[in-house]
Amino acid sequence: MSAPIVRRRRRAFDWPAIVITALAVSAGIRVYLRDGWEHFVSIFTSDLGLFGLMLPKVLAGCLIGAFVTLLLPRETIARWVGAESGLTGILVATVAGAILPGGPFTIYPIAGAFLLAGADAGAACAFVIAWTLIGYTRAIVWELPFFGLEFVTWRLIFSLPLPVIAGLLARLLWPYFAPPAKDDA
Repeated sequence: MSAPIVRRRRRAFDWPAIVITALAVSAGIRVYLRDGWEHFVSIFTSDLGLFGLMLPKVLAGCLIGAFVTLLLPRETIARWVGAESGLTGILVATVAGAILPGGPFTIYPIAGAFLLAGADAGAACAFVIAWTLIGYTRAIVWELPFFGLEFVTWRLIFSLPLPVIAGLLARLLWPYFAPPAKDDA
């Protein structure tokens, strides 16, 4: 039986949320003062529609991330992409990020779930950066039709080492920037 996942308690409204809220409110006030009530309401209802469109995708991504932590044993994740996995863990995370399809609504929750399940910051960083830089779906759908095979090939060749380098740097620097662990006991 695997060890229970220890989760840090998070506040629902922390500093990043305060900053984003302040920016959104100040932008709304600016639009209202500059363009009037009708334009403000038009933008606000459009944003509510976008929120309603994105919310199910974000929830589905979070559920996928939660299910990943339940389906893969903690020991397996720690062995393959944990802090003791070395360069192999960074390479495994890089390959997983490069081949996993989906958008940011699935990739980021999966990366967060891997962190909670025993992956280290370097592997999570390599995973996300590999998905961003060398993900095959992006290359096939967006880059090949517009830029051609030669450009995409060279871009991929030059991008291949970047997730590994970023993962190693994240693994090296994480102890200095990680929030201190709080004991719940």
